[in-house]
Amino acid sequence: MPDGENDRHGYAQGVSASRSVHLVTLGCARNDVDSEELAASMAEAGWQLTDAALADVTVVNTCGFVEAAKKDSVDALLAAADATPSGKVVAVGCLAQRYGGELAEALPEAVVLSFDDYATIGDRLDDVLAGRPLVPHLPQDRRTLLPVSPVSRPAMVADVGIPGHAGGPRVLRQRLDDGPVAPLKLASGCDRRCSFCAIPSFRGAFVSRPPAEVLGEARWLAAHGVREIVLVSENSTSYGKDLGDVRLLEQLLPQVAAVDGIERVRLTYLQPAEMRPSLIDTLTSTPGVVPYFDLSFQHASATVLRRMRRFGDPEQFLDLLGRIRALAPDAGVRSNVIVGFPGETDAEFAELEDFLLAARLDVIGVFGYSDEDGTAAADLPDKVDPDVVADREAQLGRIVEQLISERAQERIGSVVDVLVDRVIVVEDDAPTTRGPDAEGRADHQAPEVDGTTLLPGVVVAPGTVVRARVVDAVGADLVAAPLDTELLVSSLAGSLAT
Repeated sequence: MPDGENDRHGYAQGVSASRSVHLVTLGCARNDVDSEELAASMAEAGWQLTDAALADVTVVNTCGFVEAAKKDSVDALLAAADATPSGKVVAVGCLAQRYGGELAEALPEAVVLSFDDYATIGDRLDDVLAGRPLVPHLPQDRRTLLPVSPVSRPAMVADVGIPGHAGGPRVLRQRLDDGPVAPLKLASGCDRRCSFCAIPSFRGAFVSRPPAEVLGEARWLAAHGVREIVLVSENSTSYGKDLGDVRLLEQLLPQVAAVDGIERVRLTYLQPAEMRPSLIDTLTSTPGVVPYFDLSFQHASATVLRRMRRFGDPEQFLDLLGRIRALAPDAGVRSNVIVGFPGETDAEFAELEDFLLAARLDVIGVFGYSDEDGTAAADLPDKVDPDVVADREAQLGRIVEQLISERAQERIGSVVDVLVDRVIVVEDDAPTTRGPDAEGRADHQAPEVDGTTLLPGVVVAPGTVVRARVVDAVGADLVAAPLDTELLVSSLAGSLAT
């Protein structure tokens, strides 16, 4: 699947003379699921997906997480207005939900819809096509739409528009690509109150999908060619708390992995403060569930973390990593960190550096802090000078680049299971004598964010799992040779024959 910040979805599928729609998806894997549900709903209403140049309407599923993502979304809306012959563009997703009428006023090219419109998206597109005016919604704190008590929420979920919670006895989803990997939404919303994050205010309170619904969609995905399921949410470690069982995830993971046709299951978006021993055990010992830990550290200094309304310190985080690696020495661990948070001192920044040097993480995303509308951090004193923020981001970025490379080098000689995503075909006029190569990901590599593993000279169908030994590393990417030498020989012979 192409990069998450680009137009990833929009394919011709039985284009008709009218009621055709182009769908653009920006942002994270959670938006991918939302778009596939929107596509299914639009298809049921008689809308057919097509390219922008043939569409009556273009729908842009926006991202509104940080300033750069907002700009990308606005740019995508403007580009869609130019590319769509009718000029009719609809904004959905997080940016649309977060700003509502304000976005509509600033961007008259687009009709702005909310999450509440998802259930009737076909009707809303009919309104747009017919030129019927739609009043943009007034943004509100969606955490107030459900009870504060998590266990009181399930009975009211049907009354609240929550993307990714279609419910019912059947799966309402349409695959928008044919790759062997797909995200599956585990839950929506978040009950945490991190001072830098606005997501809970527009995504709402935490709501788990019932296990039967998750398993039903997993079976549906397997029947549609998926071999790896990536479980996504805003905070996967909270799964089940609103269903009365905080350890429900430990029961669900083996069931998803046991679905016929699924080779592996990957869990993402984990809160370090909620990592219980039983979940670590499940992630490191369940067949079919990869030992992969997408841990949201955000910082390491205890004082910075308190200002972020988070918990932890270097000692606690290193202890957590030690417990994981004691059970699974080759476990994959990735994280994101924020530098330049209000009040961050040189000593606190150095504490973060020291932690990352000791942590041996596979991938680390470094982000410079910037104020976000409606967050508590925006009102904090002692803002760090933007030039200092940029310098710290660049400095840590250089260190992280080296650390990621070193961690990949440590994997040379290890045996990995590579799920092939694609075969790279070398063009006839390319200056190389090497044949096609398979490219995929080892257990510690999530799609789009963690690097890939190249299998030179191997040609197998996407979705195939190849056991291989790592022979080289370039940055976060690995190069591996299959243990089955017949596979390599037959692949090379096949490529030479063609």
